Amino acid sequence: MMGEILFLAHRVPWPPNRGDKIRSHHFLQKLMDCAPVHVGCFADDAAEQQTGWQRKSELASCEIVLRQKPQWQAGVEALFSGKPVSLRSFESPALEAYVADIIAMRPIDCIFVFSGQMAQFIPADFAGRVVMDFADVDSAKFESYAEEGSGPMAWVHRREGRLLRAFEKAVAERADLSLFVSEAEAKLFRARSGLSADRVRAIGNGIDLAFYDGRDMPSGDVGHDGPTILFTGQMDYQPNIQAVQSFSNRVMPDILDRFPDARFVIVGRAPADKVRQLEGRNGTVVTGAVDDVRSCLKSADVVVAPLRIARGIQNKVLEAMAMGKAVVASDCAAEGIEAINGEHLLVAGSVGEEASLVCALLDNPARAERLGDQARRLIHSHYSWETQLAGLPALCGFPQSATDEVAA
Repeated sequence: MMGEILFLAHRVPWPPNRGDKIRSHHFLQKLMDCAPVHVGCFADDAAEQQTGWQRKSELASCEIVLRQKPQWQAGVEALFSGKPVSLRSFESPALEAYVADIIAMRPIDCIFVFSGQMAQFIPADFAGRVVMDFADVDSAKFESYAEEGSGPMAWVHRREGRLLRAFEKAVAERADLSLFVSEAEAKLFRARSGLSADRVRAIGNGIDLAFYDGRDMPSGDVGHDGPTILFTGQMDYQPNIQAVQSFSNRVMPDILDRFPDARFVIVGRAPADKVRQLEGRNGTVVTGAVDDVRSCLKSADVVVAPLRIARGIQNKVLEAMAMGKAVVASDCAAEGIEAINGEHLLVAGSVGEEASLVCALLDNPARAERLGDQARRLIHSHYSWETQLAGLPALCGFPQSATDEVAA
């Protein structure tokens, strides 16, 4: 009998409309093409729990648990239990029971775990293969939050980073293989865990090249005739909030000195209050969610990724490059992308350099177009999902198809 896969994810892995779900969605589809897959995951709200997907009927089974525990409650429980908040937030007897039933009733050869929070559901006595996709080193992210912050929240983040670091190491020692989104993240984790390269590997993110081609797509209406500087992302995510606050408050004044009619357009779901408060300040426009982000990308003169804290590969950068846009990224936002600074994108080492690089591109549209064309060619040659995931079935213990062998 052919073995089966249990796929665990901290969010419903469809539709692929945010960074983590894009990665989990494509990993899931790849695994579905090589074995029957059972999915156990969480939904952030009732609407997400009910979201349909055309391939859902192809799953061997599916359990979507509504995550209802408030963050404050998870925080209190974490303090009394000595566990990371991240784990207490995702505890679920219902999902635990689902995992136990599936393993008892079905020939599960591999458990594929997406995101560190879900590792708590791996049964201690499971004898099959365990593949853990951490994607990023989450503990390092919280350590960065602690360094950037102050007061009680710095203490909370420091505690979370310390506890998560120990948890991640224990999980990786239990797993047969741990995956990360870039070689930089994998190298960092090898140093932190002491595990060798055969136990810790990188599988990068890809791009839906047909969807993000965009050359025949009309530009969106941005509501003004001047230069458009664009940022895209999930706008209740702390690194994105910090990035747009910094760019609006510290970078845009210098740009407006050169280009008074320039606008900094922030596009993305669920903008936090701190993001909404930027509306109208220093030429900043906050759109919230849009029907199709490609039309916004098409209309942009420059796309920016001024993140101060970033882990792994930024999908927003890959998407903009795939659309043939000139990108100005901070050091950490560009990390992990196999691009040459000055040839495929521009990397800014400081706030002042962000302003000067954006102004240089606005002042030289031909250079911006040339940079975008070179970026598009790079993404098409290196960043298809087919290329990135060609070896995934074999890593999970399943045969590679002939197509995968050619792609590999």
